[in-house]
Amino acid sequence: MLLVVGAGFAGATLSRKLADSGYKIHQIDRRNHIGGNAFDGVDDKGVLVHRYGPHIFHTNSEHVWDFLSRFTEWRSYEHRVLGAVDGKHYPFPINRDTLNLLYGLNLDEAGAENFFEQVREPREPVRTSEDVVLNSVGRDLYEKFFLNYTRKQWGMEPSELKAGVAARIPVRTNTDDRYFTDTYQAMPLHGYTKMFERMLDHPNITVELGVDFADIKEKEQWEHVVYTGPIDAYFNYCFGRLPYRSLSFEHEHIPDTQQYQEVGTVNFPNDHAYTRITEFKHLTGQKHPGTSIVREYPQAQGDPYYPIPSDANEALYKRYATLAETEQGVTFVGRLAQYRYYNMDQVVAAALVAAKKIIG
Repeated sequence: MLLVVGAGFAGATLSRKLADSGYKIHQIDRRNHIGGNAFDGVDDKGVLVHRYGPHIFHTNSEHVWDFLSRFTEWRSYEHRVLGAVDGKHYPFPINRDTLNLLYGLNLDEAGAENFFEQVREPREPVRTSEDVVLNSVGRDLYEKFFLNYTRKQWGMEPSELKAGVAARIPVRTNTDDRYFTDTYQAMPLHGYTKMFERMLDHPNITVELGVDFADIKEKEQWEHVVYTGPIDAYFNYCFGRLPYRSLSFEHEHIPDTQQYQEVGTVNFPNDHAYTRITEFKHLTGQKHPGTSIVREYPQAQGDPYYPIPSDANEALYKRYATLAETEQGVTFVGRLAQYRYYNMDQVVAAALVAAKKIIG
């Protein structure tokens, strides 16, 4: 019997792959539901919402897409985001339309490219998120769209964050206003939770919820343990705690309103304590006389959501990773166990690789 700790994307993917290969799996999760942070369900007004903030699926990996497609039908969906600056909404990531609307210009693609070239502040080497943005779009756009959003989201200055954080957000000279440009962009037709239920619906998998790994770690022996929780917690924080950024969510239902905002998500880089508002009906396509939204408030305390990518944190993680390599019969995989700012598809990809190693 193998123990899989956590029933989010990493744990569920591994469980299913291992179960399909004949392994008996006992799956636990400390929460009272499966799906991890992608858990969704209807609110008290009947609108399908994501309990832990919006999860938009996108991937360039055919392998990941094919695996998940075994467990869900898909609703085609391309996510669009607007950034609120000085009371007006602009396409984000920044594209040519953003420049033309913001500055009253009429740039074509070559003009937009030239604009960025004129305003950018060359940085060499590019080490931090501040370097990435200033090197790309210059000071004014940095201050309007990135600086304060980063401060709210991470509780740090962009100059303290590794370059990879800002590098996730493209800058475009065309008018493509999609947030992602991946080959596959879609939402599970009946929601993430239904997809997870089908993934874990296998005679070789038993699921036990509301169970903390720390409470059973020393009580039973397992052939192998797959651990998807925080790696520092596994080792009882022996080198100190790895920093994570957490979130709190303010869900609200607005009756008799077909649409609250123009697009799925509106970012608020400079106003309010929250970073963004997401309206779920854009994502799901659900028909309902009212609508439900969520506001996200970043915070230091609470459940770990985002590993904080800095040089100091990476050095601390490497100490734990070295310890993990010596831990016999345990596989560490996922955003928390590998201290990586993974997207959902990257978690699935990492879990598929890990499963292959266990199966041999």
